[in-house]
Amino acid sequence: MSADISFLDGVMTVRLSGEIDHHSAADLRDSIDSAAERQNPKKLILDFSRVGFMDSSGIGLIMGRYRLIKEMGGSLSILGASDAIKRVIKLAGLERLGIAIA
Repeated sequence: MSADISFLDGVMTVRLSGEIDHHSAADLRDSIDSAAERQNPKKLILDFSRVGFMDSSGIGLIMGRYRLIKEMGGSLSILGASDAIKRVIKLAGLERLGIAIA
C-alpha cells in the first residue's frame, strides 16, 4: 500500500494504491494526517482508483480523515472506487455524512 500526496490550490489529493487492511491503514493514517496538518487543505480527495481491496480498516481510514478535514473546515471526496469498494462505503453509511463519492 502506498499513498502519493499532492497539493494544489487548497486541495490535497491522496492517490492510494494496493490493498487497505489493518496492516497498511496505520501508516496511511499517519502520512495523510501529518501532510494535512502541515498544509491545512480546504478539500481532501482520496483517490481509490488503484486500490484493489479494502476491509473495514479502510472505513476507519476514511472516517478518521473525514473528522480531521471537518475540524479544519474542509470537505472530503472519494474518487475512483471500484464497485465493490463503493458498496462497502455505502453499507457503512458514509454517504449520509455528506462525503461525495464519485
